[in-house]
Amino acid sequence: MNAWMVVMMLVAARTQGTDSAALVKLEDDWARALVRRDTVVFQRLLAPGFVYSENDQTMSRDDVLRGVVSGPDTVEAAANEDMKVHRFGATALVTGWLVVRGRGPDGAFERRYRYTDTWMKRGSTWQIVGAHDYLAPKT
Repeated sequence: MNAWMVVMMLVAARTQGTDSAALVKLEDDWARALVRRDTVVFQRLLAPGFVYSENDQTMSRDDVLRGVVSGPDTVEAAANEDMKVHRFGATALVTGWLVVRGRGPDGAFERRYRYTDTWMKRGSTWQIVGAHDYLAPKT
């Protein structure tokens, strides 16, 4: 292996590590934005054409934006657990658990969502193009 190939492999490894850290941060930004109902963050994170599915429902980018800003639930805390980044060039999947606590029309709740988020890098910016959440049953 020549020196040029070694340098390119090191650069690629560093970029993957940097991108993985950026994706973990973006997932945490999502969780914080849920608590603050921060439309600006969601508009930045959600790519045009974004598709969201949860259990048996599918929603558009606009549906998600409306839901997080004016939905009936008040999220008091949200945190990610067990995140893993799976890179495929300019595309990445992030899997993990989102734990959400708050209040809704039926009272207090704590929900655990198993998620798979699909991110694409456009230029130097990552945006989420698709997400699927599974609401885990209470045990």
